[in-house]
Amino acid sequence: MAPRAVWKGYLRIGELSFPVALYTAVSTAERVSFHGFNRKTGNRLRRIFVDRDTGKEVARDDQVKGYEVEPDSYVVFEPEEIAATVPEGDKALAVNAFIACAEIDDLYSDRPYYLAPAGPEAAEGYGLLRETLKRRNVAALAGAVLFRRVRTVLVRAHEDGLTATLLNFDYEVRAAAEAFADIAPVRIDKEMLDLARHIIATKQGRFDPAGFDDRYEAAVVELVQAKAAGRTVKPPKARKPEKVVSLMEALRRSAGMEAASEAASEPAAKPGKRAAPRAPAARAKASGGPPRRKAS
Repeated sequence: MAPRAVWKGYLRIGELSFPVALYTAVSTAERVSFHGFNRKTGNRLRRIFVDRDTGKEVARDDQVKGYEVEPDSYVVFEPEEIAATVPEGDKALAVNAFIACAEIDDLYSDRPYYLAPAGPEAAEGYGLLRETLKRRNVAALAGAVLFRRVRTVLVRAHEDGLTATLLNFDYEVRAAAEAFADIAPVRIDKEMLDLARHIIATKQGRFDPAGFDDRYEAAVVELVQAKAAGRTVKPPKARKPEKVVSLMEALRRSAGMEAASEAASEPAAKPGKRAAPRAPAARAKASGGPPRRKAS
């Protein structure tokens, strides 16, 4: 089934415009989700809103939103008042600047989408933008009213198309100084740096999201399948706490383990011939298990 666009409009750069569509790039639909049940009756639970003081259920039509201006003092708003503050969109994703990809701070990234052409008439303009961004290694900053809010969008070339990432506003990103205020200055020994560089060099790899393992999700799936089949899953044994060693000793051990591992994996060379360079190991494909079922 073809994906459904979550937004359709026009991408506009000066006098150039062409129709585009946004598609969600990240989904949590495959995650295991649970429902609430009454332990005694086995019946599903439902969420209701009740009056804090009377304890009586409040119907949806009688529910309004409020903002606390002082402790236990609120300003109440009708739905129409809040709706009137939502800016009107013109269905345009207007590009106002181009920036070098190296300048992009990922702290401001909120949610990614795929940006695709919405119709054959968009092919030429879409292709021109994609190739220009790719060859110049730049991204486009655009503004639009998306999902009832004014948003800043970062448009980048990605494979055969474009991505559009919603950006957080500056006031939403906390200053790094708040998190790093208590970090004390330290002086790092040269041998430690050399050992750390060696470990990094021996464990150099490439970014491959397919190799990431969601151990929690896999364990929950196994638990669900076992319970559905009437089996009992034994909890894993608790790991014994490791002996605390100094940072220098830990680095030395790690460097030694990496060197030993590399030497063990090196194929022996035939007499009089140099050993052939090792081929990169093929990533093992995850074996497909039974289809997932959402837990109830």
